[in-house]
Amino acid sequence: MKNDLETVLGIKFNSKSLLTEALTHSSYGNEHNVPFNERLEFLGDAVIELLMSQYLYLKQETSEGKMTKKRAQSVCEEALVKYANKINLSDYILLGHGEELSNGRKRPTIIADAFEALFGAVYLDQGYFAAYDLFEKLIVPNLDLLDDIKDYKSTLQEYVQSFKNTLTYELIDETGPAHDKTYTVKVMMDGITLGVGIGKTKKEAEQNAAKEALDKKVDIYG
Repeated sequence: MKNDLETVLGIKFNSKSLLTEALTHSSYGNEHNVPFNERLEFLGDAVIELLMSQYLYLKQETSEGKMTKKRAQSVCEEALVKYANKINLSDYILLGHGEELSNGRKRPTIIADAFEALFGAVYLDQGYFAAYDLFEKLIVPNLDLLDDIKDYKSTLQEYVQSFKNTLTYELIDETGPAHDKTYTVKVMMDGITLGVGIGKTKKEAEQNAAKEALDKKVDIYG
């Protein structure tokens, strides 16, 4: 299976263990006492954001605000799942027994995390330019799929900036086992809570908090 994915990616990993780790969900890792992909996901998230920032800077002549909004839309969970589905990445993910039974292979959070972890693994194994080549192959051709994605965080940011205010997001609750957490986040403006959101990832919770704030934004300034 891993060899098949390498063929799809056009990459031959020097360290097969990195690729395995990128594809290993925490549920499988905990069951089998092997490394799983959370650390690589952390790295891959930053790698993809940097690659997207470079792409937008070089390819599009536009303002910082528009680039920021486009980047947020292009690296959000929904976008990552769209890219991952183009290579059927979920077929390669290693899941624990419980996650497999609960249809975890179709869970957006799991797919997006594995996609980020894959970029983290490529970056460590092959370097920056290999990661950029993969970005050009998997992400750039699919950017036209993102027009229907709503980025509530960027929209809210634009709205409050017009009033010269700033936003902060704060994690206020975290429940559930390590492999299936639920996060609650609040978004605040100058210490005032505008919205609260819940999600299976912190990013999803932040988006939902921003959405709630936008849904009632008419009340923000009275």
